[in-house]
Amino acid sequence: MKKTIFSLLLTFVIFSCTQENQELTSNQLPQQKTPLTAAKINSIINDKIDTEGDFNWSDTNAYVIWSAAMRGDSILTVGYGTSESNFQKGTNSDKIKKQLLDITYKLEHLEEEKAAVFIADDAFLNVFDVKVKNIETVEALLENNNVRYLEPSGYQYFNATSLESSSGSGCGFTSEVLSSQDYRTVAPNAKIPWSFDVHNIPKAWNYSTGSGITIGLVDTGISPQQSLLNANFNDGYSSGRYVQKYGTYVDSWWYWSTSTDGPNDKCGHGTSMASVATAPRNNDGQPVGVAYNANLVSYRATKNVVIDTYHEKKGVANALTALANRSDVKIISMSIGYPFSIGRVKDAVKYAYNRGKLIFAAGGTSTSYTTWYGVIFPANMAETVAVTGIKESGYQNCDVCHSGAQIDFTVTMQRSGTNNTVPVLSYYNGQSDYVGGSSVATATTAGIAALVWAKHPSWSRSQVLSKLKQSAAFYPNKSSSYGYGNIDALKAVQ
Repeated sequence: MKKTIFSLLLTFVIFSCTQENQELTSNQLPQQKTPLTAAKINSIINDKIDTEGDFNWSDTNAYVIWSAAMRGDSILTVGYGTSESNFQKGTNSDKIKKQLLDITYKLEHLEEEKAAVFIADDAFLNVFDVKVKNIETVEALLENNNVRYLEPSGYQYFNATSLESSSGSGCGFTSEVLSSQDYRTVAPNAKIPWSFDVHNIPKAWNYSTGSGITIGLVDTGISPQQSLLNANFNDGYSSGRYVQKYGTYVDSWWYWSTSTDGPNDKCGHGTSMASVATAPRNNDGQPVGVAYNANLVSYRATKNVVIDTYHEKKGVANALTALANRSDVKIISMSIGYPFSIGRVKDAVKYAYNRGKLIFAAGGTSTSYTTWYGVIFPANMAETVAVTGIKESGYQNCDVCHSGAQIDFTVTMQRSGTNNTVPVLSYYNGQSDYVGGSSVATATTAGIAALVWAKHPSWSRSQVLSKLKQSAAFYPNKSSSYGYGNIDALKAVQ
């Protein structure tokens, strides 16, 4: 049977470094007016990822940053503040921003044409975007004590690889006839995915169904054609809850565009994640979600599951700050990511974390030949809870799942015999599909967290997370690859 794997298709390779590339270290790059090629820039990035597990533009120098900006519409993102922790707007923000912009206008020789330089300002974070041409501008900003980071946010890492771009990563609109071995039916006529029983989720429903808790989903949106995630979100045994859909992604090649293309899924991935976490316990013979009485706030923040373009980076950050500013949202689920850190997204994650949100992020899903890479961003952040998927027979990575020391929990989502993954609602009404990888593992765990928080609505984030850890297989120990392991949802809500 054909399996549909919705995955973080991180189609990247480590470039074999020539002697010339080996000499282009972050401390030895020549000062030139000709930018590095995208291949050489990626070689520097890959070397850092391979040796240190992550890459930050601050690990390089002005020449590398300027080169990448020139290869990405000349867009430079400036994260500013008096310290690393000064990432959100405050009383001194406008003063610092003006100082840095004045430097930029002067060195770009466009003091009289500021509109040609300034692109955008963030409403909540100490971040703004400018268009730069001169390496002297990058050098001066790097030397300023009020600059936390500079990033060439228009640079697209995947466009320079020898493999296909990330444009369709994780997307799909197919449906499958579910094998009767992969579900069982429960009243009023809903299908329980086989993986739910592994985690004792159906038994946990005797104590909690997620009522009163709101999950924020940052992904590719929700299909307008799937009624159970729209008008029929309250169906069968699901009632008294709401689903809201928003869009922060600008689907445009032009960096100056600001009009989003709405909340509707044009990829398929977000629809599947919404299904896993919150699909109603319906009477239509379709798969049910983990927290079938929880509320859902969905943001279409990306085109696909890879946060690669300028508008995707902004879209994700804007979705995170919007969810952070809502008192009803307790949990944020992100089954999307990137091979290395993105400054404005990191700021937005911290912004949401500081407002008490419990943030789950996918540990990483790849094609079988790129699973050498460890836990991806933002799952590798201390402020997120990283989740990955494993096979049915013991603790073994699913065929496309990443693992590593930064993983906090696992979800069993691939069958040992058939390799079938988890049944979900399809993009199209009345149809079902299979979904796998760390994506479905993340959405599943977010749903379990909603069950716990609904049982204890007065609890803080730390109390909910502690209960999840105490209910996991390896607690009080933590595996070097699989964190605390699988969560027993029944134990978590008792």
